Amino acid sequence: MSASTPHTAQADLATEVNSRLTRLQSLVAAGGLDEAIDLLTECVRSNGVIQAFGTGHSEGFSMEIAGRAGGLIPTRRITLREVVLVGGRDREDLFKPELERDPTVVEELLAHTEIHPQDVFIIASNSGVNSSIVGMALALKERGHQVIAVTSLEHTRAVEPKHASGKRLSEIADVVIDNLAPFGDATLELADGSKVGAVSSLTAAFIGQALTVGVVSRMVEAGEVPPVFLSANIPGGDEHNRVLQDLYGSRIRSF
Repeated sequence: MSASTPHTAQADLATEVNSRLTRLQSLVAAGGLDEAIDLLTECVRSNGVIQAFGTGHSEGFSMEIAGRAGGLIPTRRITLREVVLVGGRDREDLFKPELERDPTVVEELLAHTEIHPQDVFIIASNSGVNSSIVGMALALKERGHQVIAVTSLEHTRAVEPKHASGKRLSEIADVVIDNLAPFGDATLELADGSKVGAVSSLTAAFIGQALTVGVVSRMVEAGEVPPVFLSANIPGGDEHNRVLQDLYGSRIRSF
């Protein structure tokens, strides 16, 4: 979409965001997330941990899934920084864009991740083609885990895979959720040709919360007590969280 003045551009961005959230809500209403919610609910019921992974801005999606108020306690986010914090990589590697394209980081990350057979993984990537993303999905499938992908189908279909397998994340995952972001993510073109207004973080955040709400609702409807984080900034929040976190121990420790 083209936009001219700053106020017009901001209004156009709101339109782009709201139209996508409306489409996602229609998907939710039609049961389009049910398969993913089924996998995640069974994971929690079987004492599994929901593990989330994303690189770049997609790490924001993993933060929606793991470790926040109103979210599920048996969750963990896997981050590239772990190859420095608990691995042997130099800290300067964190500032190199090549890191998320390096297929060798996958085994390094998994070597420092406590994984149980019932764990389910959610991987977010707008392009769905970087080597660390695709390599992670392949490694998890080889280990027998269910993988849920959150990606832009428009973008991933328009670019070539970068992993040696020639595969995209969407071609590996058991369940694929389209974040509805356009090719290149930006939704607006300004008068000088600048493209701005990325939306994948916003739509992915909605998807993450919709999945969480879906799992908790399923458990409540079944008469179960869902393990949900309270805000640490309300009275009793820390105490409530600590009791439930202790049930999972190091399995849910994120870096």
